[in-house]
Amino acid sequence: MIKFKGTVLSLHPLFVIVMLASVFTGRFLELLTLFIIVFIHELGHAAAAAAMGFKVRAIQMLPFGGVAVIEDDGRMTAMKEIVIALAGPLQNVIMIGITLTCRWAGWGDEQLLSYIIQGNLVIALFNLLPILPLDGGKVLQAVISLLAPYHATLLWASRAGILCSLMMIGYGLQPLFSGGGIRLNVLMIGLFLAYSNFEDYRNVHYRFLRFLVNRSEIYERNLEGVGPAQPIVADSSKPLDDIMRLFKREKYHLIYVMSGPGSLLAVVPEQHVISSYFASNGPPWYA
Repeated sequence: MIKFKGTVLSLHPLFVIVMLASVFTGRFLELLTLFIIVFIHELGHAAAAAAMGFKVRAIQMLPFGGVAVIEDDGRMTAMKEIVIALAGPLQNVIMIGITLTCRWAGWGDEQLLSYIIQGNLVIALFNLLPILPLDGGKVLQAVISLLAPYHATLLWASRAGILCSLMMIGYGLQPLFSGGGIRLNVLMIGLFLAYSNFEDYRNVHYRFLRFLVNRSEIYERNLEGVGPAQPIVADSSKPLDDIMRLFKREKYHLIYVMSGPGSLLAVVPEQHVISSYFASNGPPWYA
């Protein structure tokens, strides 16, 4: 584990074992090349996040790739998330361009250059699959958040990830039905992604609470910059959590509390709803 300017660079223990095993199987150069490609891919995410003022906590190299851990303090908009997500595959496109230039100029070993091109292409396309925590899954989640409330966004992004992961598992097992062997790499990655998305789905409630905490703090610091409010009309008997599940990621909400058809009881800013939800022993939120 190495720490550089506040960012922790770490290798998963299983990744280290795979690298050591490659020395004895004669595939060390290929794996080292993939390691460098994945690392540059993750550096793309980290550089884009840092340029936007976000703290990059860690870059972790995992057995199936890598991940840049970026701190979201509530300022992460959908567009910023999309830009950060696509910054990784962009590095693969740039590396493909550089390698093609080297091959055109006759520089380097032809076989190695072809492997670099193929590796970058596979990693870029794989990461664009709509499965969290892959880049395509993050883009999908950001796009959904522009259209739907954030709680629904978390649910549907996880469901999409589970569905696509199951399809990947099915693809890995498909040769068994035609008398062939399983696609072990695809199967293992599919199982890992399915488990990851299932855990995300189970923890939607806690991920949503973190969203509410960050949201409350950011509006307290920058109340004048929240922009026009979007109304939410709710009956006074409606539970607080049901109301907050209607909150959208980049909208500020005013809740119009109705005591009956056409009878307005109160207009409550969203931060009061959030505060009342966490202060469960306090006064009624509409008071």
